[in-house]
Amino acid sequence: MRMNRYTWLLVLTFTLFVHFASQAQDYFKDGGEPGKTYILMAHPTVKNIETMKFLIDNQILFIGEAEIVGIYYSFENYDYSQSVDFIQENELKNFHLQHLTGMLNTDNVYTENDFSNNFEILFDQTLGIFFFGGPDIQPVLYGEENQYAVVTDPYRHLFEVSLLFHLLGGTQNPDFVPLLEKNPKYFVTGFCLGMQTMNVATGGTMVQDIPSEVYGIDDPAEIVQLDKDKIHRNYWQEIFENDRLMTTNFHQLRLAEDGFFRNEVKWKSEVSPPVLSSHHQAVENLSDCWEVTAWSMDRKVIEGIRHKKYPHVFGVQFHPEVTALFQAGDSLMFSPSDQPKTDLDRIGSEGLKFHKKYWRFISKSIQ
Repeated sequence: MRMNRYTWLLVLTFTLFVHFASQAQDYFKDGGEPGKTYILMAHPTVKNIETMKFLIDNQILFIGEAEIVGIYYSFENYDYSQSVDFIQENELKNFHLQHLTGMLNTDNVYTENDFSNNFEILFDQTLGIFFFGGPDIQPVLYGEENQYAVVTDPYRHLFEVSLLFHLLGGTQNPDFVPLLEKNPKYFVTGFCLGMQTMNVATGGTMVQDIPSEVYGIDDPAEIVQLDKDKIHRNYWQEIFENDRLMTTNFHQLRLAEDGFFRNEVKWKSEVSPPVLSSHHQAVENLSDCWEVTAWSMDRKVIEGIRHKKYPHVFGVQFHPEVTALFQAGDSLMFSPSDQPKTDLDRIGSEGLKFHKKYWRFISKSIQ
């Protein structure tokens, strides 16, 4: 029998009291309210909170009366007191934080561990979760030695990989029953690193460096000579020091015909939408639970995935969440000879329509 919200609050309060430290980041322990609905976001940095707030305030993302709870591992390489201060100083009544503690390592990521009980409690009482971009995942988590990965936040990856494994299951432990078996309509999405983590957690592997492993070059001076649709971040910044150079690149997408973006996101235009890209890694071996929804124009980089079983679980390699795609920002250059433009100018009217359609689909997927 499903617990009513008052009973759940008592159980959750006790559970979090046992497992979580008593600080301002303990929203569910200190202030979770029966009758409210919640959506989780992993890695709730100030920047990511600002992004979510912008998308909600500008009616790009619709979440109704739901409130956002940022969750993170206490050992992550980020000072979350900044997020606490930001929420308090800006009186964000619909944003909250919850940190989790426990032991995570490469031996217990893909099995029951210190977080399993609280993962289930949070899953049972939330509508879904967002995973954001970030640094490289340690290759040991997908069974490889490190050749090109730059790992700066290993505990974040342990936490997010284990959480996604608990949600979706994986080939690393086929007997494990994923949480979504209880609620297959639960919402999960990821951007850039978020999509990569979804693949790794379910048993996939990564290209550790796209230029080196896909195109056979590693010199930035050679990389920038590639067609722009083959470049996934801006390597000009490694050649010239210029604060007017973008760190990102815009390239087009090749969408799967008669697939996710055409049929469900409802993108019917023949225009290949431009997207903002900022990564040097990519999905290599895709876990069998996924179908590809989009590629780079040469089909060498997977740009979108969708779960074959769970309809509201999908991710993209690009960055649809960047606020500069929806409002005029700084005018920057891709190369020293480029004309400065805003991100909004670079995607154009068709690109803006594509991104807004994608966010409408995300909004409808949150139930």
